[in-house]
Amino acid sequence: MATLHWDPIDDRAVDTARVLAADAVEKVGNGHPGTAMSLAPVAYLLFQKVMRRDPADHDWLGRDRFILSAGHSSLTQYVQLYLAGDGLELSDLEALRTWGSKTPGHPEYGHTAGVEITTGPLGQGLASAVGFAYAARYERGLFDPEAADGESPFDHHVYVIASDGDLEEGVTSEASSLAGHQQLGNLVVIYDSNQISIEDDTDIAFTEDVAKRYEAYGWHVQTVDWKKTGDYVEDVAELNDAIEAAKAETGKPSIIVLKTIIGWPAPKKQNTGKIHGSALGAEELAATKEVLGFDPAQNFAVADEVIERTRGNARDRAAEAKQAWQASFDAWAAANPERKALLDRLEAGELPEGLEAALPVFEPGKDVSTRAASGKAINALAAHLPELWGGSADLAESNLTTINGAPSFVPAEHSTHEFPGNRHGRVLHFGIREHAMGAILNGIVLHGPTRAFGGTFLIFSDYMRPAVRLAALMQIPSIFVWTHDSVALGEDGPTHQPIEQLSALRAIPHLSVVRPADANETAWSWLEILKRRGGPAGIALTRQNVAVFERGEGEASGDTLAAASNVAKGAYVLAEAASGTPDVILIATGSEVQVALAAREQLAADGVAARVVSAPSLEWFEEQSAEYRESVLPSSVTARVSVEAGLALSWYRYLGTRGRAVSIEHFGASADYKTLFREFGITPEHVVAAAKESLASS
Repeated sequence: MATLHWDPIDDRAVDTARVLAADAVEKVGNGHPGTAMSLAPVAYLLFQKVMRRDPADHDWLGRDRFILSAGHSSLTQYVQLYLAGDGLELSDLEALRTWGSKTPGHPEYGHTAGVEITTGPLGQGLASAVGFAYAARYERGLFDPEAADGESPFDHHVYVIASDGDLEEGVTSEASSLAGHQQLGNLVVIYDSNQISIEDDTDIAFTEDVAKRYEAYGWHVQTVDWKKTGDYVEDVAELNDAIEAAKAETGKPSIIVLKTIIGWPAPKKQNTGKIHGSALGAEELAATKEVLGFDPAQNFAVADEVIERTRGNARDRAAEAKQAWQASFDAWAAANPERKALLDRLEAGELPEGLEAALPVFEPGKDVSTRAASGKAINALAAHLPELWGGSADLAESNLTTINGAPSFVPAEHSTHEFPGNRHGRVLHFGIREHAMGAILNGIVLHGPTRAFGGTFLIFSDYMRPAVRLAALMQIPSIFVWTHDSVALGEDGPTHQPIEQLSALRAIPHLSVVRPADANETAWSWLEILKRRGGPAGIALTRQNVAVFERGEGEASGDTLAAASNVAKGAYVLAEAASGTPDVILIATGSEVQVALAAREQLAADGVAARVVSAPSLEWFEEQSAEYRESVLPSSVTARVSVEAGLALSWYRYLGTRGRAVSIEHFGASADYKTLFREFGITPEHVVAAAKESLASS
């Protein structure tokens, strides 16, 4: 067990961290000082003594990962980033929670150097940390599976600080259950059990035995009680020993239940809800500084010897750790040139050349559900992309997200007859835990260069929406597979039939919602999703079979339909008006594109020239040039009809004052899909009627 070296200057640095947190909240007038004050010794121990990290290189492959799941206590992290020299200065702490600062109210990925993840809503950090641990193990298997535990340059730990609020959120229960099942020995969680939240004493709503709960999950559980003697003693050595014991336990994730007093050592407000989410106030702040031996008249005071010590220590530890790690990495690279080439490609965010040739090609004449086409595309691409892995939330046979013949990602003893697996397997099984699935996918993507996907029914995107939103906020390329994308799933009825989900998901900035029209559009959609790394994508797929269109090689012309590769543009002219100049434009997505094509034929028989636009992704379409968008939806053609088996909410911006929507503005019903489409008006006849109504409205 590593010996902890701790001397009076470390104590002074910890107390400096407390005062800085209190000063920062006092200056801005709002925030969360209490937890940052009481967690100062914990965070200092991690950043200055335990974690392998480099303040000057936040992308270092060998670094440990730190996740502040209690994101409201952002100063817990910000102060340590300042002390270690990661790029924050005193002026940044003084600008806490203000416009343009590097220190927003909650840590934000991509905004503040050294922050690995955006942890706003409680629970998301701990749940995504499970994904970080998943990724570390998968990457280990991808690049260095033969090395003994602890001897690979790809070995490191994921450290989490979590709060009572994190442990109360349901997503952490889902993810923690999976972490125990997966035996993630690289995950170490410090649970700050201060028993105070916004409503003060958590006994009003939270009295379960967390330690026993995590034992039941299969975690390694320790308790460090700084209140056990009756006096409050911050025994940092005891906590360090617990962390070392957690690191030594390689077969289970670890949680350390740390019993603290929030706001320590504020004389009057410690251990109260008031210090959780509001400034101390001038009198209490002055009293706290006096207790700690600081001048109450000085704000943001940092002794030279403190900052010299903390930054020098962080720099020296990083240099020593990186020297040893680099030697190990160089030896691995020399012995594994093919794996090194793969790592270089993934680190560069590149796909293999000519990947288009691997896409499955679906011949017209046989109807194919887009979920089935997606499954074939996944398998075709997976043969060339070892970084691609994924699965579903207990819906493998419905989502068709299984990489055939690949082992499951699971300890071998949990293998089943249907899904044999090993610790480095490729097929993910989340069980019926959609929310955790979304958060874990985010963690996988944030951790490193692999691409993971997870599937469920579109209706259950509601269960994972917070994680989807955070993926979009962070603009990370998580991939969500949503099948059974409309009332056409049929007899399961309205509880399972998505009506508002497409519109609601399109309302999330930076999320690409992709709803392909046929099998070939689906394959090309997958390729485009994998090409993009600037944000998440959700692909919505049919349960029912739909026609595979007979297409040409390029743009639409006459009766020749456009090539499926046009999906990359988000929306494109699938079928041109017979005359070349449309009277009306029919815009459709997914299975309803075939309805629009049938309506085009009926309209042609009536002397009306209709253009059909397939619009698999409105987000991708909006990225195109104004000239391209005008070419697809010319402003001179104001007669327009949107066709989608869900709310019309997404479509009004394209319909204008004369346009009409063929949509479903109510919940579904239990029946076969043909009956539902007929009864709910998703038919060529209704589209024809809407088109004529739009034409007549001028």
